[in-house]
Amino acid sequence: MATKKAEIESIATGRRKTAIARVRLTKGSGQIVVNDRKFEDYFATTDLRLIVEAPFKLVEGVGQYDVVAICEGGGPAGQAGALRHGISRALIQADENLRAVLKKAGFLTRDPRMKERKKPGQPGARRRFQFSKR
Repeated sequence: MATKKAEIESIATGRRKTAIARVRLTKGSGQIVVNDRKFEDYFATTDLRLIVEAPFKLVEGVGQYDVVAICEGGGPAGQAGALRHGISRALIQADENLRAVLKKAGFLTRDPRMKERKKPGQPGARRRFQFSKR
């Protein structure tokens, strides 16, 4: 008995700050799996869950797609933002007509803010040693 493998609809990468989310979107029942864990277990707070589900609510696609994602780097909020970005990009691959709606909502914009590197010979990225005239 051969098992029928679900056809991959679209694969996209989402990023926010230092977090990266690789997203695989297929037609399905609305199940979301992140790092081999249930979506509700991985993102503990309701705020983070709302961030991730926002693209589906915007395009009225709740319960139509299954998401399998791998998130790494950053913290929980950064990973939720990266996952939202990845889902939005995958939805565009599935249906190009959704681009205008997602772009207007700001879901296609990557959040580039990252921690600035520490400069050599200084105590921090921007901090300088105290000036002494004498």
